[in-house]
Amino acid sequence: MAKTILIAGGAGFIGSHMSERMLREGNRVICVDNLLTGSESNIAHLKDNPLFTFLNHDVTTPLPRDLSADAVFHLASPASPNHHSPISYHALPMETMLVNTQGTLRLLEFAQKHRARFLFASTSEVYGDPLEHPQKESYRGNVSTVGPRSVYDEAKRFGETLTAYFIREKALNGRIARIFNTYGPHMSKKDMRMIVAFITSALDDKPITIFGDGSQTRSLCFVDDLVEGLTRLMFYENTQGEIVNLGMPEEHTVTEYAKIVKELIGSKSDIVESEILPEDDPKKRLPDITKAKKLLDWMPTTPLRVGIQKTIEYLKTI
Repeated sequence: MAKTILIAGGAGFIGSHMSERMLREGNRVICVDNLLTGSESNIAHLKDNPLFTFLNHDVTTPLPRDLSADAVFHLASPASPNHHSPISYHALPMETMLVNTQGTLRLLEFAQKHRARFLFASTSEVYGDPLEHPQKESYRGNVSTVGPRSVYDEAKRFGETLTAYFIREKALNGRIARIFNTYGPHMSKKDMRMIVAFITSALDDKPITIFGDGSQTRSLCFVDDLVEGLTRLMFYENTQGEIVNLGMPEEHTVTEYAKIVKELIGSKSDIVESEILPEDDPKKRLPDITKAKKLLDWMPTTPLRVGIQKTIEYLKTI
């Protein structure tokens, strides 16, 4: 049966893909985004669909009274490193803190009022620079409350606390997704995420800069796989109250990613190391997705080189 789905951050990287997915399934989609980091270009092709509504709105303020929904995806948050400097984690610190705390509260209240399912998009950053590897949902993290990354890490952690409170005390049909590094089309060239920075440099035959010695590891999940996981987590019947890691359980060093990008593009770029390593930058990041496999019958299926090639082709067009 068709549903009304409210997607906060629906014009962003992941949110725009979720908007597409929900429309393909015949649902009505209310895309709520203030376009701080989202882009209308991500949803331009959806605007002629009579089931799609775009609302330019900041979710830290109350939603219009006439809105209702059957499910709420809270994907609204700046999620990338600083748009301007690689050594300072976020360019939008206050906005990041508010949307994950006050914005989360507003959306939880909305979901409770309309008896809607709710999904809070948390992050692997809640694990900080982990002392456990790979990271299970039971791991409580190694996080600085005052470091430069705390504006994101701690705001997401408190967003989880709010969500858990509503589930526990108010019987909200909610769940929490801890999203690990994700990539794919609709990423912005401005946000300086690792893969985007590598591809952009390689396309221009400019040096590909690696921070530190490149031995730190990351796992990258293609956005289509992530959206599948989020959809199952939202709508499977046994997911109320669950916290689930969603990410690729396959890690590579930063240097390996740079080499793959260079090879796929056929770039002449040199790979150079920088002595600068962002403060509190995790040395390892890898999800344990045992729970997602068991609960959702989910795991990523897009091969790394296939996903990177699709991302390259997209970035060539913008």
